[in-house]
Amino acid sequence: MTTQFQLGSTRVQVKFKDIKNVHLSVHPPVGRVSISAPQRMKLETVRLFAISKIDWIRRQQKEIRSQERETIREYVDRESHFVWGRRCILVIAERDEAPSVVLKHNKLHFGLRPDTDTQKRHAVLDAWYREQVRLALPDLMDKWQPILGVEANGFYVQRMRTKWGSCNPTARTIRLNTDLAKKPRECLEYIVVHELVHLLEPTHNARFVSLMNRFMPRWHDHRKALNRLPLRHEGWEY
Repeated sequence: MTTQFQLGSTRVQVKFKDIKNVHLSVHPPVGRVSISAPQRMKLETVRLFAISKIDWIRRQQKEIRSQERETIREYVDRESHFVWGRRCILVIAERDEAPSVVLKHNKLHFGLRPDTDTQKRHAVLDAWYREQVRLALPDLMDKWQPILGVEANGFYVQRMRTKWGSCNPTARTIRLNTDLAKKPRECLEYIVVHELVHLLEPTHNARFVSLMNRFMPRWHDHRKALNRLPLRHEGWEY
C-alpha cells in the first residue's frame, strides 16, 4: 500500500511493507521524502515519526538542493568527465572496432565506431563506470567484512537514480550506484561500510550511528565528499 501526507511544504510518500522497522529517506535532486513502514503501523504513527525527524529532513534537503549538477553530457571530444574524483578529458577515436574505454592519466580514451549516437556512447561509458566499481569491490569486501564480523551474500552494481547504495538485510545483499566510480575512492569505501553496517543494524538509528563512529570515525567527512562533486544531470522524477 502506498499513500502520502504533507509535512509543511514537503510531501511525504509512505509505502507500507512487510518489514519490522521504519526507513526514512531524502532523495536528490530536490529533497523528495519517502518512508517505508511496517504494514500494521498506523499512518498517524508514521506522521508523528516524520515530525520527530523534521530537523534532520530539512538539513538533508538543504544539502541536496545546494549540490552542483553536471551539465548535460554529449560524449564528444574534449568533454570533461569525473573518474574517482578526478576531472578527465574525453579523447574520441573513431574506428571500425568494438567500443573501448581506456583511462590514461587524466584522459579517457574512448574508441567508437563512426556515427555512434549519443545514447550508445552514454551506454558504453556507463558500463565502463560500472565495471570500475565491480573491480574495486573485492578488496573492500575482503577488508571490511572481517572487521565488521558480517558476510554479504552478494554485491550488485547498477545505475541508481536516488541512492548511492542500498542493503537488503533479509537477503543480505548490497547494491551500489554505478556513479560511485566518479567520486573519490574513499566515498565508495564509505558506502560499502555503510551498507555492510546495515547487516548489523537495518535502520539509521542511534545504534547505527554508533557503529559507524566506531568502525569508520571519519564517515561524516566521506559523506560530505559525496556532495563536493556534481551530481549526474538527468530528468529525475519527483
